[in-house]
Amino acid sequence: MFRYYFLLGIKSLRRNPALTALMVLTLAIGVAASVSTLTILHVMSGDPIPQKSDRLFTAIIDPGQKEGYTPGDEPNDHQFTYKDVINLLASQQGVRRAAMYGIETTLEPARKDLGAMSIEGLAVTADTFPMFEIPFLYGQGWQASEDKSSADVVVLSKRIADKLFGTTNPIGQKVRMLKGDFTVIGVSDNWAPKPKFYIFNGREGAFMDEPDFLLPMSNAIRRETAHSGSMGCTARSEPGWEGRLNSECTWFHFWFELKSSAQRADLQNYLDSYVAEQFKLGRFQRQAKNRLFNVREFLVEMQVIGDDSRLSAWLAFGFLLLCLVNTVGLLLAKFSVRASEVGVRRALGASRREIFTQFLIETAVVGLVGALLGVLLAMGALQLIALQSKALAVVAHMDWEMLGLTFFMSVSAAMLAGLLPTWRACQVTPAIQLKSQ
Repeated sequence: MFRYYFLLGIKSLRRNPALTALMVLTLAIGVAASVSTLTILHVMSGDPIPQKSDRLFTAIIDPGQKEGYTPGDEPNDHQFTYKDVINLLASQQGVRRAAMYGIETTLEPARKDLGAMSIEGLAVTADTFPMFEIPFLYGQGWQASEDKSSADVVVLSKRIADKLFGTTNPIGQKVRMLKGDFTVIGVSDNWAPKPKFYIFNGREGAFMDEPDFLLPMSNAIRRETAHSGSMGCTARSEPGWEGRLNSECTWFHFWFELKSSAQRADLQNYLDSYVAEQFKLGRFQRQAKNRLFNVREFLVEMQVIGDDSRLSAWLAFGFLLLCLVNTVGLLLAKFSVRASEVGVRRALGASRREIFTQFLIETAVVGLVGALLGVLLAMGALQLIALQSKALAVVAHMDWEMLGLTFFMSVSAAMLAGLLPTWRACQVTPAIQLKSQ
C-alpha cells in the first residue's frame, strides 16, 4: 500500500497546481535558509582532527611584566616566546612536541614563463608532520636531525608544486626562496583541516587555505626570517634579531601530543613547575594561571564560532518554523476540498488509519519535492555567500552529510506540518458527506 499511496501522492501534485507549487516553494525557501546557515555553522564548529583532538594540547602562559597588569586578569596572548619554545621542545613532555610560526616570502621559479610569486607558509619542527598527520602526495617531511642542522629542505603544497612542476614528481628539485636554494623533499596532499587550529590569526584566518610550504624552523631562525602575523610584547627588547629572540615577545605557536588524554594533569603540573622555575630566574612576574587546551577547547577559547553565527542559525530555524505554519494553512486548504473523496472511501470500508497514512505519505511527497528545490536554493545561497570572502568560500559548501540532512529536514518538516491537516481530514463523517453530494 505504501507504493500505491506514494504514486497517489505524485498524482496529487497535479491537483490544484498553483496551491501545490506555493507549498513546495514555501517549504523549499525555509529549508534552504536554515540549511545554508547550518552548513556554515557545521563546518565552522567541526572537529579538524577528530582522531586525536583530545590528545593535542596547547597552552596559555603569560611571560609578561607586572606593569599594567591587574592580578586575576585573563591573559589574552596564546603565543609563545622563542626562549619558551626552545625550553618546551627540550622538555620531553608527551610523545611529540611541535613549534611553528608563519612566514611570507617570494619564490623565484626556475621556469622562465613564471614570474616571482608571493607565498605564505610555516616554519615548523619535524614532529609537526606525524603530530598533525599531514598527508603526502610525494616524499615525506624531514627528521629531527635536519632540524638540528637547519637543513635547506622544503615541503611544498600540491597547489604550488603543480604550478612549478606540473604533474611530475618534484622530489629532489630546487626552489629559490629566502635568498637560498631549497631542496624539495615532499609535497603535501591537500592538508587543510577546518578550522585551522594549529596556528591562529583571527577567526577569518581559521578558514583559510593550507600553507604554500613548510620548512624547518631552525632554518628560518638561522636566516633571520621575520614572522607573519601578530606579535605580543610586554617589555622593550634589544635591537636586532638576537634581541628579538631573547625578548619576552610572543610570536610562536606550540603544541604537545600526549599518549592519552589522561596525561593532561601531568602536563599541567609540568607547565606550573616550569613557570615557577622561570619566575625564580626573573621571568613570568605576573604569576598568572597557566591554562591547557585541547583542540576543541582552544577553538572555543579563540571564539572561532562567534555568537553572530549561532544567532544566524536560530533566526534561520525561526524562519523555517514560520514557513511550516504557512504550509499547515496551505495543506488545510488542499485537503479540505477532498472531503467528499474521504467520505466515499470511508463508506467503502477504509479506516481512519488508512486515510491518515495516505494523506501523510502525500505530504511526504510534497516534502521530497520541496527538498529537491531546497537543495538547489541552498547551493545557490552558499555560492553567493562564498563570493563574499576567501574564508567564507572555504566554509560555504555542502557535503554529503548536510545533503542528507536537507532531505531529512524537508520531508520531516512537511510531515510535521501535515499532521494537523491529515488529522482533520480523517474526521470526515461519511454519512454527512454522502448526503451532501
